[in-house]
Amino acid sequence: MVEPSRLRAVDLAASVGVSVQQVRNYVDLGVLPPVARTPAGYRVFTTAHAEALLVVRRMAEGHGWARTREVMAAVHAGDQGAALAALDRGHAELDRERAEIRRVLGAFDTVVAGPVVTVPARRRGVRIGEVADLVGVRTSLLRLWERRGLLRPVRERGTTYRLYDEAELRAAQVVALLRRGGYPFDIVASVLGELRTTGSPQRVRAELARREQELHRRSLARLAASAALYDYLRSRGLAGATTPGSP
Repeated sequence: MVEPSRLRAVDLAASVGVSVQQVRNYVDLGVLPPVARTPAGYRVFTTAHAEALLVVRRMAEGHGWARTREVMAAVHAGDQGAALAALDRGHAELDRERAEIRRVLGAFDTVVAGPVVTVPARRRGVRIGEVADLVGVRTSLLRLWERRGLLRPVRERGTTYRLYDEAELRAAQVVALLRRGGYPFDIVASVLGELRTTGSPQRVRAELARREQELHRRSLARLAASAALYDYLRSRGLAGATTPGSP
């Protein structure tokens, strides 16, 4: 007679929509608790494995598979400290993303509030010296920004002088405004990338607002996953456990 707590591998796999082989792989990777074996060598799965498998699926939804594997393997190896450190890194990543979105939004406020310079009428473009005068920087800075990939002037035929059209003149102004505001090059590059893609600060702000909402959704999913893991640890009596080597 089969004990009520025991489960067939096929039923365990079906409970979360994975294959039996995936369940076996999870055991081999340490993502599920260790399994006992019958005298004939068959794996013995229990409701504890079913609970762990549900947590794995929830963790994967919130933290992604790579971090889920790292966390659950650490939990089942008895290294709670490593599991918590991996979780902390995941939440910290979202915090950095949120901070970057806010910094870029602030940078766009600087851009929108700044004056607009244009290429003089009937000109295909302006040379680097005139651009420097228009945006108020040295030509050496314009060359530096070009080397960093922020500016993309074309070369004039015959003379090979740099020529900035209206879009590149605006880009030079954006870089100058943001650098004066203390923004690092990575934020400047993000702003310019968004502007080149969408074409206007207003559309960029709308896109960043959409990304911020998506970040909120991911943050809630990650929180729910971490809560599910905590419940799992508590059910196994590990919620207050210390890691190996702790005093």
